[in-house]
Amino acid sequence: MGMLLFTSVLALVIWALAFRNELQRRRPQWHWYLIGYPRTALRVVFTWRRVAYLNGLTVSRRPNQRVLGDLAVKGEPLRTQTPRISFPRAIPNGLEMRVRLHAGQTPAPFLASADSFAHAWRVHSVRVVSPERGVVLITATVRDPLEHPEPPGTSESAALLSATVGTLETGRAWAMDFRRVPHWLIVGATQSGKSTLLARLVTELAPQPVALVGIDCKGGMELGLLEMRLSALATCRSEAVTVLAALVGEMQDRMRTCRSAGARSVWELPEKARPVPVVVIVDELAELYLTNGSKEQRAEAEECTTYLLRIAQLGAALGLHLVVAGQRVGSDLGPGVTALRAQLSGRICHRVNDPGTAEMALGDLNKDAVVVAQSIGEAERGVAVTAGDMGGWARGRSHLTTPAEARAAAAEFARMTPRPRFLAHTPGGGTVV
Repeated sequence: MGMLLFTSVLALVIWALAFRNELQRRRPQWHWYLIGYPRTALRVVFTWRRVAYLNGLTVSRRPNQRVLGDLAVKGEPLRTQTPRISFPRAIPNGLEMRVRLHAGQTPAPFLASADSFAHAWRVHSVRVVSPERGVVLITATVRDPLEHPEPPGTSESAALLSATVGTLETGRAWAMDFRRVPHWLIVGATQSGKSTLLARLVTELAPQPVALVGIDCKGGMELGLLEMRLSALATCRSEAVTVLAALVGEMQDRMRTCRSAGARSVWELPEKARPVPVVVIVDELAELYLTNGSKEQRAEAEECTTYLLRIAQLGAALGLHLVVAGQRVGSDLGPGVTALRAQLSGRICHRVNDPGTAEMALGDLNKDAVVVAQSIGEAERGVAVTAGDMGGWARGRSHLTTPAEARAAAAEFARMTPRPRFLAHTPGGGTVV
């Protein structure tokens, strides 16, 4: 029986080697597990000792300096010990291994050696994390999964206020879950994929019992395409003030409702008494802040700042959520931008034109994420670094959603557009139902 199994496996490997090009084209996963993984795993195992030594990851039990009389002599240790590594475990599109650190070692040198690992093992990228004390987890990805992400399924976002907007580099779905992360900041240069992401977000939320409110001070050029599914749409700053003021008033009403019911959030209320969730999408934040210096425009900008901050600070428990998007985000836009950024715990950074925007979006969460975001090229449309709901950060690519597809989704689910009373007198608020 054992000889038969060995013969079968050997025959399968020989067949895979003979037809590997065809196998890679038709069945890339089979090609990886049959050919790519064994070859890469053996390369990792046989080069680990040398790679660890060259990157200063080995330790010596003997001190590397001696005292000869009054002279201290320091040199390189001759007999070093390499940290123990587990045999690489195959995962889709890569492999991972655990390293047990010696006493006195920290994960920092391993993090700094990630690029060296990728070159030595001939893989696309290497990520290093420390899931527990004394252990480092190394994950190698053999190819960039964001070059050709899997097409979206027919129904991916089943949970209320959750939208599957793309694919992460791990191969998992990239979801924006407003119940877990209530507010999001999205930055990206022109043609970086920001508008496509917003279109995908509205498309995913359209079938849900959620009120979508748009603020597009570029005359509604972007969000106007989705107006059939929006409960309100502001196309200039004065209209934005009206819409935001109505939302803040509704927020205060919901506070009173929760207080009288003894609830700390709207989600603790009975389902029949629970108000409709609201997602406010602001496209191009700079348009709300930039003024020509007139007293009237400065007053409008200050009102927008105050309203957005109040919604960001108190809206999560009251079913009011923010998605703020812009080409650039910086303190020079206005005095309230930094305070607003601090309240938007979900971050998405596409390709940006200046390092300051990437730093503003991701710098307070993870410095490594800033570097990765700045490396996104012009050809990588839709690729972004996302952080906030995974305990870390990851690269992802949004599913391509054309304006025609987004408009069709808005028209299909227009009948589900809530018309709450508090938006009745706002631009695009429609008739109360």
